[in-house]
Amino acid sequence: MDHRNCERLGKFYWEQVAATVKLLERFVKQGDSINVDTYLKMCEQLGNEPDPEKMPLVTTDFPTEVQVAFLLFGYLPDRFEGMSGTYMGKDWSEIEHLFKLYKVDEPQVIHHFMKMYEGLLVQHRAEKSERKRKAEERKSAGGGKNFTHNVKG
Repeated sequence: MDHRNCERLGKFYWEQVAATVKLLERFVKQGDSINVDTYLKMCEQLGNEPDPEKMPLVTTDFPTEVQVAFLLFGYLPDRFEGMSGTYMGKDWSEIEHLFKLYKVDEPQVIHHFMKMYEGLLVQHRAEKSERKRKAEERKSAGGGKNFTHNVKG
């Protein structure tokens, strides 16, 4: 294979990785909000054609490498910050053992997707926690302050 073909294949590979990352971002953001069956029933009831861009993702929508990454990621124990209980990601100390146990052919690729997924999860959970904190802050700042000069009678 000449250099030009290698370059083209490399570009194609990274385009696939970028598309997979976008799917991962969508998967993390959707969370447990709605499943495919519910989405399809809603479309049927409303008389709408299902939109693949809006359809909830499931793990089987991803390439095999990402599915393996999901599987192994699920086996890693979670780490939480002691006092606040903030999710800090996974404990990666057992990853080599899991790669050997499941006879992973390309551990670098699987590890890449696992770390990418972890980063998206940590970021999403931190943003969700921050939104919740701000909402509680607004709620507590605005509530409970009734003074007699503000009450209409």
